[in-house]
Amino acid sequence: NGGLLVGASITQRPDLFAAALPAVGVMDMLRFHKFTIGWAWVDDYGSPEVDEQFHALSAYSPLHNLKPGTRYPAVLMTTADHDDRVVPGHSFKFAAALQAAQAGPAPVLIRIETSAGHGRGTPTSKLIDEVTDQWSFLVRTLGMEVTRLATSASL
Repeated sequence: NGGLLVGASITQRPDLFAAALPAVGVMDMLRFHKFTIGWAWVDDYGSPEVDEQFHALSAYSPLHNLKPGTRYPAVLMTTADHDDRVVPGHSFKFAAALQAAQAGPAPVLIRIETSAGHGRGTPTSKLIDEVTDQWSFLVRTLGMEVTRLATSASL
């Protein structure tokens, strides 16, 4: 649900963020129930096929609340090509729509982990690579200064 929260936050209030890292988010709240295990989330989110619930879902669905010509923050979205819980199509569609809507200079990127699923069971080396990419993205887009920490040998 964290990726959905980040996606909804940057579409509703892009002015509050300089950068965002939505990870494996359910970004299409009007079709989530059509993919793999998404049907089981109807009890949590509501059903887009019920009129009242459709309106509630469409009010915050990240994919459906992008506004062309808006200055969105820098975004590095992450997904995995074999995720059968939150299918990568959510991230693919949202990244493409966000790139098309972006009016500002901030980059909108997507990182697709190959031969990986939703996270559990991901090798440590892949997790390190992903976190390294996320920190590198934040350092660059936020203009952070990186300094070396003193090692015990240099003290």
